[in-house]
Parts: sequence; structure tokens; C-alpha cells
Amino acid sequence: MSRSYNEAMKLIGGAFARGAFAMAGKRSPWGGGDGKGTEPGTDAGNETDGVEGGDGAPVPEGSPKPDRGPRNPWLPPASAAPERPRRSASIEDIFKSRDQRGSGGGGNGPGRPGGMPRMPVRPDGKSWFPLIVAGVVLVWLGVTSVHMVGPKEQGIVMTFGKYARTISPGVSVTLPWPIQQVEVTDVTSIQRYTIPEGEGEKLMLTSDQNLVDLSYLVRWNIKNLMDYRFRLSDPEDTVREVAEAAMRSAIAEVTLDGALSGAGRAQTEQAVGERMQRVLDFYKAGVSVQGVEIKKADPPTKVIGAFQQVTAAQQDAERDRSNARAWAQQLLARAQGDAAAFDKVYEQYKLAPEVTRRRMYYETMERVLANNDKVVVEANGVTPYLPLPEVRRRAATAPNPAPSGTPTNSASTATTGAAQ
Repeated sequence: MSRSYNEAMKLIGGAFARGAFAMAGKRSPWGGGDGKGTEPGTDAGNETDGVEGGDGAPVPEGSPKPDRGPRNPWLPPASAAPERPRRSASIEDIFKSRDQRGSGGGGNGPGRPGGMPRMPVRPDGKSWFPLIVAGVVLVWLGVTSVHMVGPKEQGIVMTFGKYARTISPGVSVTLPWPIQQVEVTDVTSIQRYTIPEGEGEKLMLTSDQNLVDLSYLVRWNIKNLMDYRFRLSDPEDTVREVAEAAMRSAIAEVTLDGALSGAGRAQTEQAVGERMQRVLDFYKAGVSVQGVEIKKADPPTKVIGAFQQVTAAQQDAERDRSNARAWAQQLLARAQGDAAAFDKVYEQYKLAPEVTRRRMYYETMERVLANNDKVVVEANGVTPYLPLPEVRRRAATAPNPAPSGTPTNSASTATTGAAQ
């Protein structure tokens, strides 16, 4: 029952295939002339020379065989080898024949159906494959085992990811990758961090409860590569955070004036650098702080106008104080000069008291009466009041005197007035 069912299904499938190829005007790719299939299990290439042609007529013996349609797509082209009998269309037979050819003697030469191209051979007939493998191994060993470290660098050698040793500048040899790996780092060049980055604000609180906007530069380098590489997960970020904490602590100890002025800036920078180094050494970060430089110290942006007004007022007050100090110094110098002159006069007074007393009296009276309009004289035979300034004024405004021997009226009048 099952056999008859299989035969019926094969007949139906063959009929559908012949119909499809007939509609397309093509012949069966498995051979069979005009579409007449072969019996199952038979080879199309084993037909006798008397097979029918495309029109059903027998082909004479010795004449060229007619075209049998498209060849089997799993077979190599006809130019690669002489024509062979057609194989069975069974998939199992096709793969079986390939396995037999692949396991046969000889290499997979370029002309063998279904095989890979054969590698070229050396003149002595041996294969190049061992030499190629040896060259690849040598290159691998040279690249991963020999390391050149620069004069400013050091290298970390890790065996399966674990620290093994530190290599110095020069040529070093290690085990090849992946057994050992080397990471080279510059340990001499100075690293610079500006805090804050860009144009942002970094407000800090001073000891007198005021805010100041600071911008500063931190310089550092690596002093222990092993600690720097393995002690901290992110050493660069740690340096930034330690620098900010140290700067806030130092600014909290100074006043706003001390932070804004340049007087105490050097002490603040030194204190920040020392505090940073102590913290990083406690962490075993392998970092050496080279210095801290405060680039800007300004009041907050929102109140910078008020701070400028206060600064201007402080400058005016300082200018007034400076002027007062200068006037006080001048007055003090003048008083000291007068005291020195009095000391000299006193020395002379002790030597001749009466003479010195009269001299001082005359000088004082001369200084007092020099610009006085009235003079009172208490002496016998002298008019108590002498209008000397009036006489002097009249003499200054009088015309030129006449020739000698002829006194003028004005002069006579002045003489008469003076005598009276």
C-alpha cells in the first residue's frame, strides 16, 4: 500500500514538473531529453546512444548527441573536466560522492571539484604553512614581549591583571600577551587643573561670613605609579576633590579683605598645597602636589557693584588718612625745628642774660609792630603819638622833589606836621 502511494506521488510530482517546464519552453535540469523523466534509481548519464531526440526520433549511432537541456547545478562546468556520465539527482548521492572525493588521495588542488585551492609550495616541494606560522609567532612575541619606555615614563607590568612590577625608562622584556600586559604612563610631566573649569563661579565662605568667588590652578605629577594606578579608582577626580576641600578650609580661616587683597594670598596658596599633600599621602594616592596658584578672587557677581562702591569709599578714606598723616608730620617737624631754635637761644641766654633779653624784646617788637598803623611812644620830649604810617604814605605819593636848596610846600608841611 505504501509503495503504491509513493509511486503515485512521484508520478504526480513528475507530471507537475514536466508541465511547468513545458510552459516555460525548457527542458528538465536533470536531463531526460524532452522532459521524460528517468526511472527512480537510474542515472541519466547511463542512457544508450540510441536515446530519442527532442522530437521523439531515434538518434543515429555515431552522430553527435543532441542537447539534453541544462546541466545539473551541483556539477562543475564542462570545461573543468571531460564529460562524465550524469549523476543521479538524489541529494544523498551528491554528498556521498563529494565525501569520497574529499577523502581520496592527493590534496585539494585547484582543479578538484568541490575542494579548496591548494597553497603554493616551496621550491623543495614542502609547504609554506610552517614558515608562515613561525613568522606570525615571532611577530606576536616581539610586539607583546619587548617594550620601549620613554625617558619621562614608567610602565606597570601586570600578570593576568595582577600587579607584578614597575619598569623604568628603557627597553624591557616581559612575557607575551595575554600572560603579561604593560601600561606605560607619563610620570614626570606636570599636570594642570583649573578649578572651576570654564567661566563658572566657585563661591567660598570666609571667616567673617562673606562669600568670595575663587578661581585657582593646581599643579601636580605622579610620584608612585603603582599607588596611582591601583590605590584609587579615579585618581584625577580625587585630586580635584582634595584641592577643592583644601581651598575651602584655607579660605574659611581668612577674612574677606584678606582673600580679596594680595597680601595674604601667598600664605593661603602655601597652606592649600601642604593640606592637599597630607591628605593625598594619607590616601596613598601616589601624587606629588607641585603648587597652587589663585588666579582670581572677586566678590559674587550679583553684588559686585556694591563691593565696588565700598572699595571706592575705602580708598577715599585711606587717601584722607594719608593726607592727615602728612600734615601731622609737617607740623611735628615744624615744632621740632622751633624747639631746636629755642634751645639754641636758651644756650645764648645763659651766657649773657641781659643782652639776650633785650635782643629778644627788640625782635619781638619788630615782628609785632611791623604791620601796625599806630605807634605809641612813652618818652620825655617825644609826642606820644606819631603817625608814622601816614607820613610814610604821603612820602610815597609825593611828586618828585625840587632841586636842592628849594624846599617844596609839601615837604615843609610834612615837617611842620611832624614837629607839631
